[in-house]
Amino acid sequence: MAISARKTCSLTGIIDAVSFDLNEVLLETDLGMLMIKGSELKVKRLTLEKGEVDLEGRIDSLTYSDHSSLSAKGESLLGRLFK
Repeated sequence: MAISARKTCSLTGIIDAVSFDLNEVLLETDLGMLMIKGSELKVKRLTLEKGEVDLEGRIDSLTYSDHSSLSAKGESLLGRLFK
């Protein structure tokens, strides 16, 4: 992961883009779910074959949830993220 001046972000290890809008991007990664919050977020490049995504906009927070901690509690990934 590379973040530059909280305005651009390049990520690898991406399995799927679950959802995205101007304020939030939810990505499934090799190691869990990643929620990126900010404003005027845009997905500039998404290459699932290579597992890469480039974002642009104001990045305010990154929240990472581990697959194993969610499945151990018997909760769905999305249910846990949106509590």
